[in-house]
Amino acid sequence: MRNSLPRQVSEASFNKALDGFGAIAGKVQVKTSAADLDSYRDPFALGMEESDASAAVTPASVEEVQAIVRVANEYRIPLWTVSTGRNFAYGGAAPRLPGSVILDLKRLNRIIDVNEELAYAFVEPGVTYFDLYAHFKNKGIKLWIDPPAPGWGSVVGNTLERGFGYTPYGDHAAVQCGMEVVLANGELIRTGMGAMTDNVSWPLYKPGYGPSYDAMFMQSNFGIVTKMGVWLMPQPDTALLCTAKFHHESDLELIVDTLRPLRLNQTIQNNAVIEGPVRWAAGVSTRDQWYQGDGAMPRTAIETMIRELGIGWWNLRFGLYGPSEIVDANYRIVKKALAKILGAELSAKKYHHDEPTGGGDKLMVGIPNLAAFQMLDWRGGNGAHIDFSPICPATGRDAVRQYQMVQARANECGIDYYGGFTAGTRHLHHVFAAIFDRNNIQHCAQVATLFKALIADARKAGYGEYRTHLHHMDQVANQYDFNSHALLRMSEAIKDALDPAGILSPGKQGIWPRALRDFKP
Repeated sequence: MRNSLPRQVSEASFNKALDGFGAIAGKVQVKTSAADLDSYRDPFALGMEESDASAAVTPASVEEVQAIVRVANEYRIPLWTVSTGRNFAYGGAAPRLPGSVILDLKRLNRIIDVNEELAYAFVEPGVTYFDLYAHFKNKGIKLWIDPPAPGWGSVVGNTLERGFGYTPYGDHAAVQCGMEVVLANGELIRTGMGAMTDNVSWPLYKPGYGPSYDAMFMQSNFGIVTKMGVWLMPQPDTALLCTAKFHHESDLELIVDTLRPLRLNQTIQNNAVIEGPVRWAAGVSTRDQWYQGDGAMPRTAIETMIRELGIGWWNLRFGLYGPSEIVDANYRIVKKALAKILGAELSAKKYHHDEPTGGGDKLMVGIPNLAAFQMLDWRGGNGAHIDFSPICPATGRDAVRQYQMVQARANECGIDYYGGFTAGTRHLHHVFAAIFDRNNIQHCAQVATLFKALIADARKAGYGEYRTHLHHMDQVANQYDFNSHALLRMSEAIKDALDPAGILSPGKQGIWPRALRDFKP
């Protein structure tokens, strides 16, 4: 049985479009069976309404992408573009608009160029962090990648979603340089210095000449990125992997205020992570070891868990990098600063370019891994999670406010607070993962209720998410309401100019084409 056709597309037009896609990419690369399309569903869906794809097509070249886009324009077929579709906590590869055809770029998987001298790579969307890491190991290239927590995703895809990692190159959007993009009419453009044919500085200087457009294609549906340059970290002489434990819940404010100047002056160069007890415990244990009742874990159970695992109420991970003399000096500075927090315990170990054991330690030295998925076993059953990701200023006051707000709502809905803060220089990524058993109807209902409340709570408190699940994109976009949603209206004007047929990822980040603005699933 075929899934629903795209909205306002006849079966005859749809079949002609599929024939066109097959003539371009090969019939075998056009997927229509239920079994083939199952991988393009939300793997962590809450068991409610889902937006299923009608088909998928997997091109192998930029030219095939261009040709597919032209066919889609002819028959008004909405295309939902994914790099590898591994964005599980935010909806996976599922489209927003039911009946969309998935444009899956996983076969565009070339590592086009790696320059060790200038420390950059140029890659296609199908290249994963594991692929790039293996390439470096095989070639003996002394550069580090910066993987996010699950390393199986696309380098391009994660960067376009403004993902982050845990080395000094952890701001992935900031270390991107140069894009090749297919527009909705099939035209090919290159941004920055790449707009000049054969320019040798394309992956080295992002702005180029005139307006700079790289950021316009991040978290947008204005074009399809088919190549991207990324800056890479030269392998440092020394890497010191540090952990600090803090024993009081009330320490959070002082931790953040102590950490902020160390990040601002680059004593600590990477995205330091402050983890709550459940976030740490879920990597080494399961919930039923500590609590088997209904509702959120009570404080007594959390305190027992902390004591028996030998962890802190808050646990800080960070790295120090560079020549050993500088690393040692910076460690003394950090040690002195953290000593002001009563009972803080700091420890460190040097990385000698052999693989560390812990997943978090691997991330801080550029080694992709899948240790983060241990969290799915926390609640048992068919483990799943959805992430709530608000931004806040890097102040202890704001961190405590957000923590208390999210924890209270989670506990009210019967969900454990699995969360923590990743410290940029001036802001904090507060990532809270609602872990649930997808087979448990009650869990699903609790999480659905929780997320609507969290988004509303954050807006009321003056906080916005930087990234969200498919089902909440319109709600989050609506929170950005300055001057009667002027920014969204500008995005819609750009959408209509570049994609008048509205075929590219309709609804992504709440940006709908003109014909669909009155229709929101």
